Amino acid sequence: MSDPLLEPFDLGGLRLRNRIFSSSHAPGYNTDGTPSERYVAYHEEKARGGIGLTMVGGSSNVSRDSASLWGQLDFGTDAILDPLAAMVERIHGHGAAIMSQLTHMGRRTVSNDGDWLPTIAPSPVREPMHRFWPKQMEHSDIRRVVADFATAARRAEAAGLDGIELVATSHLIDQFWTPLVNRRTDEYGGSLTNRLRFTIEVLEAVRSAIGDGLLVGIRMIGDEDQPGGLSRDESLEIAVRLATSGLLDFLNVAGPSLATDDGLSKAIPPSGTPLMPHLGVAAAVKEAVDLPVLHATRITDLSSARHAISEGLIDLAGMTRAHLADPHIVAKLERGEADRIRVCVGAAYCINRLHLGMESVCIQNPATGREVAIPQLVTRSSGPRKRVVVVGAGPGGLEAARTCAERGHDVVLFEAQDRVGGQMVLAARASERQREVAGLVDWLEAEIGHAGVDLRLSTPVEADDVLAESPDVVVVATGGLPDTDFLESGADLVHTSWDVLSGAVRPVGRILVFDDHGAERGLSVVEYLADRGAVGLEVVTPDRHVGYDLATSPGPAYLRMLYGHGVALTPDHRLVRVQEADGSLRATLRNEYTRVEVVREVDAVVTEHGVVPDGSLFEALRDGSANEGVVDLEALLGGDRQPVPVDGYALFRVGDAVASRDVASALYEARRLLQTL
Repeated sequence: MSDPLLEPFDLGGLRLRNRIFSSSHAPGYNTDGTPSERYVAYHEEKARGGIGLTMVGGSSNVSRDSASLWGQLDFGTDAILDPLAAMVERIHGHGAAIMSQLTHMGRRTVSNDGDWLPTIAPSPVREPMHRFWPKQMEHSDIRRVVADFATAARRAEAAGLDGIELVATSHLIDQFWTPLVNRRTDEYGGSLTNRLRFTIEVLEAVRSAIGDGLLVGIRMIGDEDQPGGLSRDESLEIAVRLATSGLLDFLNVAGPSLATDDGLSKAIPPSGTPLMPHLGVAAAVKEAVDLPVLHATRITDLSSARHAISEGLIDLAGMTRAHLADPHIVAKLERGEADRIRVCVGAAYCINRLHLGMESVCIQNPATGREVAIPQLVTRSSGPRKRVVVVGAGPGGLEAARTCAERGHDVVLFEAQDRVGGQMVLAARASERQREVAGLVDWLEAEIGHAGVDLRLSTPVEADDVLAESPDVVVVATGGLPDTDFLESGADLVHTSWDVLSGAVRPVGRILVFDDHGAERGLSVVEYLADRGAVGLEVVTPDRHVGYDLATSPGPAYLRMLYGHGVALTPDHRLVRVQEADGSLRATLRNEYTRVEVVREVDAVVTEHGVVPDGSLFEALRDGSANEGVVDLEALLGGDRQPVPVDGYALFRVGDAVASRDVASALYEARRLLQTL
């Protein structure tokens, strides 16, 4: 029986080789509005991996008053033509189709960047996320933007794209639709017909500019999910009207509004949330219209995608974040290696970084977005076969062992515990969301098996044990231990997050959690305690707000949890001392700005302040190593091989054995350090 995901599909006359696509998104890889080599290589890898359609140019702008925030493509000038045409040729060369989004972001951008022009919208209604008050569009603005869409479409056609997708997910087109933003009383406001007028004018102008030269679709919200916003039924009516206009070739149906942090977290849901949460909305549109319907929201695995396609709920399954985790999904499926696909764990690391002003990368695949320097597939070494010993089977150690084994070396991996995973084993105990993220270890464990790594569990080792293996290379990935030395006094009176998650302690009563991490480590412990009935919880952080390093979409998920459990939130305060007092504890907090100290009477204090490296093994091996444990940074950053000692062993550290960092850093460090060994 053929796999429905591998069946070809005719999309408006465009023959796609399968039913899997990657939806448009802006990973932040472009600096001048044209596709960089990094950006092209990123999309080319998906094409090489067998995808049917890759949509590029997430939120590509058509007008000067739509400022780029995330390194979008700029279809507002002819500078896009030649570099985009070259990109199209490379994607087509691998048998994949390629489209791009076109948009005017309206109020969903800023006025103090780009050309410093006022943002525009149907009405002067501020967007909560981007925090600027837009100018109400005049009729001259409407005519100008309509013309800009048409000109941008001509550029898309000239560059050889297979199609374009207009964005109506909280961008300008949709802002005309929703009563939350459109408060006009002229011919562009009021009735649904009037609110759709701008959209129809844009589509007519686009069709006039390009005819049937390339496909035209719209990405639209299926249910705004905002008080006073577009309901599911109203969105369905819009879909029907657009589908029967004769101006579109497909609809791409998304989830809720993107205009708020909460909405964006639901539109791009993180780990611990149901798969395909908005499939029902897309299916309703599919049933109501006679156009192909695309959908891409948290379709992370093949079984989910296969269900959506085989049941006729949608026509194309968007596996966008799934392709960040593994751009070779289709190729592996075709080879009968579906069990070797690196499944997206929904960590939202890619999205979180983007909204913190950094480029998007994957928490579990260090090659994604770095294909120019780090190939997705580890290449076999042409040099001599080496004996490699890795100590510690956390994520960094597993990636080090995998990379070395894929290079063709003999690898022994020692792990003191009875299972792999390191700190992620503890993290997985916190909540369903953390258990899902910890699933990235499963792929690494399976892959070291495929690569022939000699894994020795329940085997703590000392320097003599390592040296007994006669290694050419030693990689120390022993992680670290919780840091409590930041306290002026009372370190012996506090519990660490490790203590709680391991089950070594079960704090009760009034519990103060001090989070000096700012991401998920501290808040996941709060969730663990709250889920087990803890009351009187307070989170204290020296940051300006709780979860400082969590943007959308993971941040709102934790905030909903905190508010739902009635957890007290105390920002701008640092825990400085803990003292015993009449059977309880006195926790002294110092305001970061006034230096005023306040005291909390509590029953338990839990701290999350990162880890300090466990350096005992590294120090014991350093003097005997040929490189004294030193990494040649110029070689590392240049993608060159580390100097190979003639005699003795080379010694390296990765991950938290160097300094307290995150999983993505450990995996990246291990891969780029050892991919040339």
